[in-house]
Amino acid sequence: MKTLLKNGLIADGSGKPLYKADVLLSGNVIEKIAENVVAEDAEIVDCTGLVVAPGFIDAHSHNDFFYDYPDAEKFYRPFLRQGITTQITGNCGFSPFGIAADSKFKDKVGGGLFHAKNPGSFKEFVSSAEGNLFVNVVPLVGHGTTRISVSGYDPTPLSPSQIEEEMKLVDEAMENGAFGGSFGFMYEPGMYSKTDELLAFASRIQKYDGILTIHPRAESKVALGYPLISKPHIEIALDEIIDIMEKTKVRTEYSHLIFVGKSSWPSVEPMLKKLHDYNEKGFRIAYDCYAFTYGASVITIVLPPWYLALSKEDRKKPFNMFKLKVMTYLTKVLLGIDFCDFTVAYVSDEHKQYEGKTVSECAREEGLSDFDMYIKLVDLSNGQGRLYLDKYYNDQIINRLMTDDLSVFMTDAWVEEAGTQNGAAFQCFPYFLVRAKQNDIPLESVVRKMTGATAERFKIPQRGFLKEGYYADVTVFDYDNVKVDPKTPDFTPKGIKHVFVNGEAVVKDEVYSAKTAGKVILKK
Repeated sequence: MKTLLKNGLIADGSGKPLYKADVLLSGNVIEKIAENVVAEDAEIVDCTGLVVAPGFIDAHSHNDFFYDYPDAEKFYRPFLRQGITTQITGNCGFSPFGIAADSKFKDKVGGGLFHAKNPGSFKEFVSSAEGNLFVNVVPLVGHGTTRISVSGYDPTPLSPSQIEEEMKLVDEAMENGAFGGSFGFMYEPGMYSKTDELLAFASRIQKYDGILTIHPRAESKVALGYPLISKPHIEIALDEIIDIMEKTKVRTEYSHLIFVGKSSWPSVEPMLKKLHDYNEKGFRIAYDCYAFTYGASVITIVLPPWYLALSKEDRKKPFNMFKLKVMTYLTKVLLGIDFCDFTVAYVSDEHKQYEGKTVSECAREEGLSDFDMYIKLVDLSNGQGRLYLDKYYNDQIINRLMTDDLSVFMTDAWVEEAGTQNGAAFQCFPYFLVRAKQNDIPLESVVRKMTGATAERFKIPQRGFLKEGYYADVTVFDYDNVKVDPKTPDFTPKGIKHVFVNGEAVVKDEVYSAKTAGKVILKK
């Protein structure tokens, strides 16, 4: 099967200026890029006035957990419809592989955020996923999963022999083609790991020339576990990442660089400066970001551990409620957020009336204070609800990161089974295109951050660029007519005209077709 993309404007992923040419796809590879290509046996797709780019690469995903679900296709459809053909998975310490066959803790894989139906070794994951993927997957092994394999959620420091047991799981993944590993310092059990274990994991990833992605311990000015009187906690968390990098020389990716709450925004420039300074020293550290100002969170995000540990009866005692009210107020002030920044994503199947509204809007409708409404929502969901928390960025910060040399783009989003969806799962990459046009950011630069720059950073072979002999992952879009609707999270973006995964047309004239054309990409 051959497809000839005629008369398009080529954004090849290198950052070079766009140029006009034809692109001939033959099977799963790009056969020819030139002007006036003739291929009488090819299906011709007229790309006049359209941009032809490499398939977009999502630098931070968790979609390795859904490929073996009975309804797996729905978890990948919105990513393909926004032009994404490849996703870096296994982030934040979570991967569905990296666990021993005899582990007693397989049910804990996913850290409560995700559920792995068949957790096992890396080789088992590759065998199971092949032929069942809708996108290409670039796998990382999650430190949280390897630690779960050894000791579950036990906070006790690992012994030297337990660390060595953990490293054997890392070896199995890296020797069979994983691209690196990940830490999740905000999640169990990664939050319990001591320095010796973290350095052992990072060193083992470095041994294989892998990349280490790190979800930091703090993403705001104030976070639990740090002294109140200190420099911003988000900057202390960056120091921890840099210390691991310096001691192990591992290639490092700061996952989803966000600045939660207005009080954190003054840390943007100092942190960017530090990242650039270390690159000038010869270290390899960079970051990824997304196009929305909000992100997903649990409904208990501002509740302290002492309150969550209380019984339902003790929570209602006047002193405890007063103490909580004071602490919640102080937390909001210190972070620079308020209940009007909390959008309800999900409470329960019986309480859908709250979905898509802020806590403040719900409070006004029910004649309650914002605080009382928030506690009501927590109780109705048994503490299991979800929120979208605003003020991760403002538009100026997003533009700043989009034009920074060290950024690449990602979604860090997944399709939810119920409730309000995360807009990043449906519109993130087209939203970057819209922002680029609004702010006169060169298109070739933005496409590079979606494609070639990510491929180079993660060392993904033969993808991320339009080059002859490379795999035929291609996204064609109408730059002048790309449309998103940030106020409607599950809006299908307009202007993403054609998408090819390994030469298979999965979007044609903006019409989606479900095809398991994806591959597990292995590090050579």
